[in-house]
Amino acid sequence: MTDRYSRDDLKALALDMLTKGGLAAEKAEVVAELLTRTDELGVTTHGLSMVPYYLPEIASGGMSSEGELEVVTDKGATMVWDGNYLPGHWIMTQALETCMERAGSHGIAALAIRRSHHIGCLSTLTRIAAERGFVCMISTSDPSGRWVAPYGGTEPTLTPNPWAVGYPAGDHPVLIDTCASITTVSKVREYINSGRQFDHPWMLDGEGNATTDPTVVNADPRGTILPVGGMDHGHKGYAMGLTVEMLSQALSGHGRAEEVTRWGGNVFVQVMDPEAFAGLDPFKAQVDALNAACRANRPAPGFDQVRIPGDRAAAMVERSRTEGIALPDEVWTRVRASAEELGVALPEPL
Repeated sequence: MTDRYSRDDLKALALDMLTKGGLAAEKAEVVAELLTRTDELGVTTHGLSMVPYYLPEIASGGMSSEGELEVVTDKGATMVWDGNYLPGHWIMTQALETCMERAGSHGIAALAIRRSHHIGCLSTLTRIAAERGFVCMISTSDPSGRWVAPYGGTEPTLTPNPWAVGYPAGDHPVLIDTCASITTVSKVREYINSGRQFDHPWMLDGEGNATTDPTVVNADPRGTILPVGGMDHGHKGYAMGLTVEMLSQALSGHGRAEEVTRWGGNVFVQVMDPEAFAGLDPFKAQVDALNAACRANRPAPGFDQVRIPGDRAAAMVERSRTEGIALPDEVWTRVRASAEELGVALPEPL
């Protein structure tokens, strides 16, 4: 069973839990808002469900509850920031505002961030810029994380390395959000917590055999998540993974070379202003023509229609606004446990 809750109630719950868990109020407000927006999109693995993972980080000091980020270099169109392990959602709101302002002046702006904490759902972030008429690309990696083996190997070395692109269109933004691995760590945790197997062999056991069993990541020797392409064409996902770590770690000057052990997020953000190129209206005209051609394509067997990335998100946002936000039982079970520990009251479903 999946219950639905009001937006205001879920944001208030996230805010209450984060502040009682020790996060400074002004930062908790930003994190709670973006987590709620993520649940509105239907990406429930990265919404309120992240709070139970953030709370121990706040308590241990792994996520800094107070403080400011540091500007390492600023050359106008390019920048490097040190996030000092502050909440990633809070850092990214400032990163987007800065990059959109700079892109308005220079046409393009790029920012590499080191030592942020986890930044959440990338589509939630790229959507902010796309709705304001910008093209936004974000990629992120965790230098301390080892979940994905390089293609041809068996030992966990890379993180899933998500990357996303958001850009404006006539109806709603196009939101491309994917990663260099077949699935995410959050999805692996979800399947482990619910006792499910994947429908396809997305995992690699410690001996290098493809499997549907997510629990191999807890085995000895430890299993891994396969890169995009799996056993057949995994060299493509491997190449994506290397690219993401180059952008987020090499350009920021901090990463695996420092043998990081603290959970964090290195980030690369690039924002482009279509007005600095051929113009926003011609940009949308081209995007809309391609979108229309794709949507008009004859569906293959097993598909009812061809969709554009962002179609589902737009539909989910509309449904969330009219019917409330749906949270799976697996998410609610963990959130309830954390709320009870903090003495936070749970909202009633709609």
